[in-house]
Amino acid sequence: MTKEMEFFTFLLEQYAAYKETTADIILKQFDDLNLTDFIMNMYEMYHSEAIQNAFDDIDRLIAEKSA
Repeated sequence: MTKEMEFFTFLLEQYAAYKETTADIILKQFDDLNLTDFIMNMYEMYHSEAIQNAFDDIDRLIAEKSA
């Protein structure tokens, strides 16, 4: 498993806990909104900052796609 995939798995699990749900539900949401690849490709930015910043960015992305 690549470091990017390991981090994506970590981020997915942490984001699910933050949202008080499960990783499979969050992954389905990402997939449904066509955000999975985008979020995976944000490794360089997300892994180098506070995880709350990543959560805030993901919340913004979801809100924009859901609008």
